[in-house]
Amino acid sequence: MDTYKHIDLTEYVQTGEGGNGKTYVTSADSDEILKVNNARLSTWEVVKHEYDVSKAVASLGIPVPAMYRIVQVGDAYGTISQRIKGKKSLSRICHDEPERTEEMARLLCHKGKELFAKPCDTEFFPSRKAQALLAVERATFVSRRNREKMRAFIETIPENTHCVHGDFQTGNLIQAGADYYWIDLDRFGYGDPMFDIGHLFLICHIYAPMKRVQDIFHMTQEQFHRFWDAFAKEYTGQDDHAAFDAQAGRFAALDVILRNVFQKSNFIEKIFFGFYVHKLMKQYYS
Repeated sequence: MDTYKHIDLTEYVQTGEGGNGKTYVTSADSDEILKVNNARLSTWEVVKHEYDVSKAVASLGIPVPAMYRIVQVGDAYGTISQRIKGKKSLSRICHDEPERTEEMARLLCHKGKELFAKPCDTEFFPSRKAQALLAVERATFVSRRNREKMRAFIETIPENTHCVHGDFQTGNLIQAGADYYWIDLDRFGYGDPMFDIGHLFLICHIYAPMKRVQDIFHMTQEQFHRFWDAFAKEYTGQDDHAAFDAQAGRFAALDVILRNVFQKSNFIEKIFFGFYVHKLMKQYYS
């Protein structure tokens, strides 16, 4: 393991906070931004993975903030990357200008389709289908019968070597003027686009009533529903997207168990995930 420069947070000002960590800058005009993950995600292994993935995604020609270096923050690790000045996430735009919610949904759809059309480096990035099969084996909080149903469904998913984000949602596409950037890339991989779309469906429908989720994304439950409706109509080109929703619901169940591949879950989280898998299985796998 290399030795990294130590950062003193007393010299920094916090500029943002998401579900996985916080961001800081040293001054208002700084061209760099420090990201420090929450405790479980601030290990050297996790941060090094984020660093390597960001570099690899950029090499594919996908617009992402430039990654500069890894640093130490106390006993934890963080990254220094390009600060995109004047940026706003689609979540923040929806919050500040709620009348643009449908516009932002259509934008995420178009940018998502561009991403899904990009051939991925299958030597470096993981297969989401293979990860889902592994996740089924690890999902001890799911009944054996439901695991068998999920495994059978995964086997029907076509092989696809194009890019998927892994955390495809309103907070991870940012706008700065005429430019757009993808952020939070640690779950990047390749596979069927429905893996990403299932994740978005999970947030916009299943998790949307939760106050914590609303606070993280700066959006109301009603906005989440409007966002999904506009996204689904744009993606399918149809006003009636019930079949698309049903498919997204099946992938949403897979998204819940994939959490165990992306990061280790504690006992309370497994109870939470088990409840929502059961709910999704009952509605979309019957």
